[in-house]
Amino acid sequence: MSKSMTIRDVAKAAGVSPATVSRTFVHPEKVDSVTRNKILALAKELNYRPNAAARSLITGLTGNIGIVVPDLTNPFFPTIVRSVQRKAEQLGYSALLVDTGEDVKHEPELTENLARQVDGLVLCSPRMSDEKLVDISSRYPLVMINREVPEVPAVTIDNRSGIAQEVAHLKALGHHRIGYVAGPQTSYSCLIRQQAATELLADAGLEEVSIGRFEPTFDGGRSAAQQVLLSSVSAVMVYNDVMALGLINQLAQFGVKVPEDLTVVGYDDIEFSSMSSPALSTVHVPRNDSGILAMNYLDALLRQGVNGPELPPRLPTEFIFRETSRRLGSPLVAQ
Repeated sequence: MSKSMTIRDVAKAAGVSPATVSRTFVHPEKVDSVTRNKILALAKELNYRPNAAARSLITGLTGNIGIVVPDLTNPFFPTIVRSVQRKAEQLGYSALLVDTGEDVKHEPELTENLARQVDGLVLCSPRMSDEKLVDISSRYPLVMINREVPEVPAVTIDNRSGIAQEVAHLKALGHHRIGYVAGPQTSYSCLIRQQAATELLADAGLEEVSIGRFEPTFDGGRSAAQQVLLSSVSAVMVYNDVMALGLINQLAQFGVKVPEDLTVVGYDDIEFSSMSSPALSTVHVPRNDSGILAMNYLDALLRQGVNGPELPPRLPTEFIFRETSRRLGSPLVAQ
């Protein structure tokens, strides 16, 4: 087994003191660029890794970041978590994960417990109140994804544009009476999407039928099926893809065919939406990009302090036309 390199080995190879090597990794700005670059190159060549625990004692930093999600079983979130984690590793951090289980009451406590163990946080679609988010962000470095609160940094999604594209799609297919299956009241993106649907359907001269609120899960979508059937709509917009897939599953058990009897469109473009049969028409959300941008921001915030970098504008969404959409009253076309 090869010998593990120590700080003294790097110092000897570089012709400097161990203290200078330590300073290079802990306070690089205090080491002149020529010496710093030489030490870093030799450390890489010798496969030397600074002792994280020792560095933490000196700097007060852990080298860890925290990721908080409301429900890891929801396929919307793993892609975001993975992109944050990969970018964090590239930037030299380890990532710790907390799943709050859609528990709004305990989410703040779980978030603060994690915050005390890490250098900064990435909060994915947090459910807690605006006031609590402002409070936590005033005490811990953080960035949110898919949630907007004044004075709290966030990577945001253009949900209204996605809904506008869905409405235009359904109108072009000849649908006039359209149902909306909503998610939980505690979800910020659900409220934004539902409000946009109500406004944009009215602007387009279309009738909206509110089907109700359901859990943002496969079973939540299944439980909406009966109300959908009683609503006499020709098309349904569903809060997210997981619910849409559950709805289609239960409709099939009732003998209702999609899209022959009913058009269904989802939102998020999770991986399963293109794998299902029929493939789900939906709105693509750039989840991978949102995770990378959030981690880049958090890294800059930790390095620069209060004056973090400027965040990007809302990330664009794009409607994806697949097999669950059909023109009202049109015959099936063989694929």
